Amino acid sequence: MKKYGIGVIGLGMGSGLLLINNVSNSNLEVIGVCDIVFDKAEKLKREYNLKYAVKDYKELIEKEGIDIIAVFSPDHLHAEQCITALEAGKHVICTKPMVTSIRDAKKIVKLVDEKKLKFLTGQTMRYNPEFTAIKKMYDDGDLGKIIMAEAHYVHDLRPVFKMTPWRMEVPQDVMYGGTCHPVDALRWFLGDVDEVFAYGIKGNINSGYPLKANYLINLKFKNGVIARVLAAFDIIHPPMPEMGISIFGSKGSAIGEFTDYLPGKTKVVLDKFEGNIESVMVHPAETVGAYGHGYSVKRFLNHFDYCLENNLTPSPSARDGAKAISVCEAAWESIESGKPVKVFNGF
Repeated sequence: MKKYGIGVIGLGMGSGLLLINNVSNSNLEVIGVCDIVFDKAEKLKREYNLKYAVKDYKELIEKEGIDIIAVFSPDHLHAEQCITALEAGKHVICTKPMVTSIRDAKKIVKLVDEKKLKFLTGQTMRYNPEFTAIKKMYDDGDLGKIIMAEAHYVHDLRPVFKMTPWRMEVPQDVMYGGTCHPVDALRWFLGDVDEVFAYGIKGNINSGYPLKANYLINLKFKNGVIARVLAAFDIIHPPMPEMGISIFGSKGSAIGEFTDYLPGKTKVVLDKFEGNIESVMVHPAETVGAYGHGYSVKRFLNHFDYCLENNLTPSPSARDGAKAISVCEAAWESIESGKPVKVFNGF
């Protein structure tokens, strides 16, 4: 029997966590699942021989042997479910976005600190090899000092809205639900954001979606580096990688390119090699069966396991998740005001 039992709330992307049950050297095991569509939970219980299948997330939190709650429900439910789990003394893994307001982010960070619990925000860009390769080169000094950077996430959401209609009905605010990915990726390299200036526009591709869903965000970091984010979700998918990070350093430049279900690439040019020779690393697709981001999910679960065993703070932490939300909230304020906005970092 494994050491830590996981209860998963939300069995869309959340079902991907069941992959850890087949990892023999992991201390983690999904033992319970929860979904408002109870038949879905019951089916997975039978298929994976789980202990629990429930419809009410509070019931799952109270079950014996549940040490970790994994929140993979719709965005607007994250705050309530994470807070309830933390108050019950459970460690938490929460898919992105952690929450959708600074107010809720503050509550979660405070609870994590008070209860001395582990909290991982599931921003998978930190666990994609296309991007971890760049981070390794940067940490090793190969790229030198960062001069500028950019990150993007572009996604035609029409098929996603059809598969998950709550996104249209609530509606989901994709500034938080999508833009947090490239924002967190840049924070991973550059730390806290000091100020943002942003534009937003509707594409009117997703008929009936009421919010602006295409954004250009300029960021000034506290260390003085400037960067930009392209986040576009109300578009016809362009012929480019779905996610990307570009780091422009004093010794070299590197670009990571990721599209779910397809091989990814890391491209690098180092100034020490005459002629600006481009090197390219090709990474296998991240898909595991029907699970997009499957290998990345396994990586962040292994990381969470290591943090539990060694009493370390997971990455991205609750504070990381909160600060990504803070940048998104400042971006909305900038879009509405037409002015630069300072970012709150006092978590």
